[in-house]
Amino acid sequence: MTGQPGRPAVGIVSDIVLQRHRLQEATSRFGLDVCFSGDPDRLQGYPEFPDACLWLITLEDEADHPVLFDHLLENTEAPVLFGLDPAPKPGTTEYFRWERRLLDKLEQSLGHLEKLDSAAAIEELATDHPQPATSPTLPHWIQPASSDLPAEEVWILGASLGGPAAVKTFLDNLPPSLPVGFVYAQHIDNNFTDVLTRVLGRHAHYQLKRAETGYRVHNGDVVLMPVEHEWTLDDGGALKERENPWPGPYGPSIDQVLLNIGDHYGARCHAIIFSGMGNDGAIAAPLLKAYGSRIWVQESSSCGNSSMPDSVAATGCSVYCGTPEQLARELVKTIEESCLLKGRQKRDSA
Repeated sequence: MTGQPGRPAVGIVSDIVLQRHRLQEATSRFGLDVCFSGDPDRLQGYPEFPDACLWLITLEDEADHPVLFDHLLENTEAPVLFGLDPAPKPGTTEYFRWERRLLDKLEQSLGHLEKLDSAAAIEELATDHPQPATSPTLPHWIQPASSDLPAEEVWILGASLGGPAAVKTFLDNLPPSLPVGFVYAQHIDNNFTDVLTRVLGRHAHYQLKRAETGYRVHNGDVVLMPVEHEWTLDDGGALKERENPWPGPYGPSIDQVLLNIGDHYGARCHAIIFSGMGNDGAIAAPLLKAYGSRIWVQESSSCGNSSMPDSVAATGCSVYCGTPEQLARELVKTIEESCLLKGRQKRDSA
């Protein structure tokens, strides 16, 4: 097995084929290469011992392979993780929790694994990113929404690596004055927040703004969730900063944003999961869907990294998949259909 230059490589040893397969899929989702995957006999018969940064060992019965441990000690100084939990069925909440525990163990040995967009890459979006050929216009059946009013409906935009480009394209393809607000949860280096805010708001009708305590999300807002501390909503729907960091490995936690915003808005809260590494969002997506919310994902081939939207899609919760441009058009269409339905109901009641 050959890997990409600069990516850490792990070795996987298991006497259970299914576990090897699931470990390989999970480690690949975290941006790691796999330089060996096989059972103990295959490793012991390997002509040249693989050069792994870390070894993952999961055996049905360790007593069946007493020579394996001596073989590892003689041939590598890399860390060895024994006794990993068996991987549950993919697509289940239990599976994604298992993946998170695995990630935590990997990062204890290898350091931070998730790749994030650099400031330079975000800056490039301002000049190199193509704009729509024509400026999107608000459909006739959608009444322009006042930006002075709190949004009745909120869409959470969750993203990581490749997210700024995708979210910018999405926002640039929306017409002004839609009756919705957005909450943007982007894994990013906290030092790059100003760059992101400036670049993503440059051309779109929807400009990023920092979360502020006591503020309610208004029509046309794109409220950026801060990285360092968890944010939630009070009983009146106003933003509130907590003293604790976001739970989980990264901030902001997209899962926690889904839970915190969905807890207040219920069926009036929806989510779009864009490009990113890992599986953030996959644990909370089924809970949000239970409210009657819509869950959409970015289409894999248009992502900088498709692991995150693919993980959410694997839960079976997503009802639409598209490129950022298609997601924008689908949102406008969905709002238009809702406005038409409300208008019809008003006429019928009159």
